[in-house]
Amino acid sequence: MALMNKWNVETLCFDENGLLPVIVQDYESGEVLMLAYMNEEAAKQTIASGYAHYYDKEKGVADTFGAVEGNTQKVMTAFVADGGKTLLIKVKPNGNTSADGKFSCFNEQVKGDYKDIGSEMFGRLQRIVREYKENPEDGGYTSYLFAKGVDRIGKKVGEEAVEFVIASKNPEKEGVVAEAADLLYHVMVLLSARDVDISEVCAELCKRNR
Repeated sequence: MALMNKWNVETLCFDENGLLPVIVQDYESGEVLMLAYMNEEAAKQTIASGYAHYYDKEKGVADTFGAVEGNTQKVMTAFVADGGKTLLIKVKPNGNTSADGKFSCFNEQVKGDYKDIGSEMFGRLQRIVREYKENPEDGGYTSYLFAKGVDRIGKKVGEEAVEFVIASKNPEKEGVVAEAADLLYHVMVLLSARDVDISEVCAELCKRNR
């Protein structure tokens, strides 16, 4: 609780132009959504409302992010670096971030492969699974699982768990990786079927990490 008391304008250090760079991340996946700037007014409004406000250089005012489009960003947690000269906020976005309707402004990968994103994949997978849940696709496996319900999905989780354990007893690493992927995928589908976010599971893990 003491940490929350540090969430105030006095912990921030604005530059000679009265601005503060803000790195914005999705709190579930860790994906960087955007780089923005706050002035003191935007920071005060963010802290007071709990929703991200940024300084609009074109308008010269502090605005709620996405207020017109409804793509707001609820601030879940915040960190400072360099004595408060840089702010990192992790947000729960309602809608997309970029002007072209993408989840993140950083959507053009110029180095590495799609697979080289680490744990961010869980956030992306959650969004993909939700899309199949909300918009079923004929012939799609994920849509098929949702149509069959929790009992069928739960059975698949059990089957994949057994296959994962069997694979872990063999010396080949590839089989462990493949079976772990199958298990985690079906767990994500089951969580979605029960309307549980991966962030809720992470919060529970954090409680135990003491």
